[in-house]
Amino acid sequence: MTALLVPTPTGFVRDGAPHRIVSGALHYFRVHPELWKDRLRRLVALGCNTVETYVPWNLHEPAPGRTRFGALPELGLSLDLGAFCDLAAEEDLDVIVRPGPYICAEWEGGGLPGWLLREGPMRLRCMDPAFLGAVDAWFDALIPVIVARQASRGGRVVMVQVENEYGSYGDDAEYLLHLRDGLRARGIEELLVTSDGPGRRWLDAGRIDDVLATVNFGSRTEEVLAMAREELPAAPLMCMEFWNGWFDHWGEEHHVRDAADAARELATMLDAGMSVNLYMAHGGTNVGLTAGANTEGGLLQPTTTSYDYDAPIAENGALTEKFHAFREVIGRHRELPPLTEQLESLGLEAEPPVQTAGALRLEHVASLQDLARWTELAPRAVAPPAFEDLGLERGMLLYRRELELAREEGSALAPLELYDLHDRALVLVDGTVAGIADGTGNPHVPAVVPLEPLEPLAEALLPDGGSRRVRLEILVESLGRTNFGPLLGERKGVLGGVWRDVRFLGGWEAVPLPLEEMGAELADHARSAAAEGPAALPLVVLASLEREADETGDVHLDVSGCGHGVAYVNGTCVGRYWRRGPQQSLYVPAPLLHAGSNEIVLVELEEPHPRLALAAGPLFEVIA
Repeated sequence: MTALLVPTPTGFVRDGAPHRIVSGALHYFRVHPELWKDRLRRLVALGCNTVETYVPWNLHEPAPGRTRFGALPELGLSLDLGAFCDLAAEEDLDVIVRPGPYICAEWEGGGLPGWLLREGPMRLRCMDPAFLGAVDAWFDALIPVIVARQASRGGRVVMVQVENEYGSYGDDAEYLLHLRDGLRARGIEELLVTSDGPGRRWLDAGRIDDVLATVNFGSRTEEVLAMAREELPAAPLMCMEFWNGWFDHWGEEHHVRDAADAARELATMLDAGMSVNLYMAHGGTNVGLTAGANTEGGLLQPTTTSYDYDAPIAENGALTEKFHAFREVIGRHRELPPLTEQLESLGLEAEPPVQTAGALRLEHVASLQDLARWTELAPRAVAPPAFEDLGLERGMLLYRRELELAREEGSALAPLELYDLHDRALVLVDGTVAGIADGTGNPHVPAVVPLEPLEPLAEALLPDGGSRRVRLEILVESLGRTNFGPLLGERKGVLGGVWRDVRFLGGWEAVPLPLEEMGAELADHARSAAAEGPAALPLVVLASLEREADETGDVHLDVSGCGHGVAYVNGTCVGRYWRRGPQQSLYVPAPLLHAGSNEIVLVELEEPHPRLALAAGPLFEVIA
């Protein structure tokens, strides 16, 4: 069978008629499944005729050979790609699937599983036999889901992407051909595409024979059009990613792009006959700890939990100023009904309801150090093992050993130096926080914990001088594996060892804390181990949110009174928060809530007296 979409130099042909793709990126793995229909219908209201989604390998295959395509309650997600494609078809939308194996997407590791890095060095995204073996096994499980929903089989999948922005990573043409041929051999009959940056230096290594090349960009459309006509004269013009907004890193300003400016670029594309995929049309949320990170000059830049992207459809589904500006532009090229009538017919509200009232009570506070998992025995290793060595995809890793505390010439402790720390470490001595080591800077420079705060502790432990043995614990937090560039494939933990004074420290126990899976366990711990007085950091905080029987709105949880940690709602891990901003609230979709008392749990690393509240909408501010 031939593909439904036929590329020609003047545009696409669909069922024998000229066709322009107006697509919106909407990732099923960033939206609660009960909201899929609502968000797809908002794409329709925007004027889209197509939806595009990536496929995150690391969520679908959390361990080698263990694939999943069903519910993921610990993250409030569904991985049923087939159901998402079927639902899009019901809403009369074509589907573009971008299966990777690498997806970037500001997603943890670019979608590549951490377990790929367990068995020592592996060359990613190339003809390394070990990598290809893992990819082929994954595609054997994934691609049949897509094949069954192709237009040639009665579905609406009309386009499948080969890899992703490969021209920004490597030049192994044989690898791209292996993926192309593997997709065809597994039954993909629809149009295959690649996507790369807007110029020859990206396209040269990213495009391959018998696959349509598309480009990604966010501005200077006239220049891109001229380049595309020169470099891709036989291909229809298509922007696979129109970057109409941008994502946020922790500690940076919140990104907002002027709606009129973005709409002008979109108008230039459509006026020139270009097909387009809006990236993002609806960003959604990096639920749990799934956000990735970028690097610049050796500096790690972790991405926030919110993936709002300043998109036309906001994280909570609200129709933004950009939505209206884009719809007006799209309406010049596609016949659209009046928006008010269309929203009514689709059963949509322009501004989804939000719960802003209701008691938020802090009920129990316990120390994470008292958690049974924290204190369980663990095998010893000469050097601190990495997350990947222990099969830990995301979360925290607790290292511990004994250490001699001695007062010599008035000093309590020589500094600790954590070599090649990825990413951040809370250091405790006999249960007291001694300091925080930040490994997000240059990995060649050790993260130092000076331990001056221990001086008062040393006075208490060693009032008459001398020495004694104490418990040293290092709690390492992964802030997300790098998702783009030459540092892709980054491992997590204290990779270079812990140095003190004149030597490396050995004999470490290591306890994995897979936080995304621990919501119920943490709630039980907070109830049973609640402290009567002040609890030692890090904390487990249990709070409740009251909800009326007729309440249907989403919640924006104001965490500006907290420090740094991870939040759960009714056992579901809703994401990371951090006082440094810009994100100061967490989006909680209505399907995660119920009438009556709703349980909120925080794992709080830094603030001894966290405070929670409800906000009327998303909060963005750089505080520290």
